[in-house]
Amino acid sequence: MKDKSQILSDLIATTPGEEGKWFATAKELELYDLALELANRSPCDPKTLTRAARDYLDSEPAFALGSAMAALRWLSEGWGYEVTSVDVVEAYDRAMDAAAGLNKVDDVTERIRQLVEVSDNVAAQFVRQSVQGRMRATGQVIPLRNSGIS
Repeated sequence: MKDKSQILSDLIATTPGEEGKWFATAKELELYDLALELANRSPCDPKTLTRAARDYLDSEPAFALGSAMAALRWLSEGWGYEVTSVDVVEAYDRAMDAAAGLNKVDDVTERIRQLVEVSDNVAAQFVRQSVQGRMRATGQVIPLRNSGIS
């Protein structure tokens, strides 16, 4: 008898700190803004976020961009299982695909640069190297400050 979004809100409230677990449910209910809010509020599997970015690239490009950017954020913070540079490049490519569709390539390129420069932890260094390698391959090289990459 309750609205689906109200039921989801109640479920989210019962698991504070685990909002990322409800990302897929919000996405399936087409509550894209809520899904992105959840994906950014607490850790969410980067591979799940990248798949969402791929699957919604044509139908919901803003959601796809937000999902890809969240994936890159969580990857740079060390989240994810058995992460490889392929996972990083996939998230980066989906972000850039969505950015191109939204005519925001320069803005997104700058946001990614800032994201990978925020920290010097091992995960951030890994993401930075993977992204820089991809940017070189596509001719979009931008200098990353303090990256140790030339």
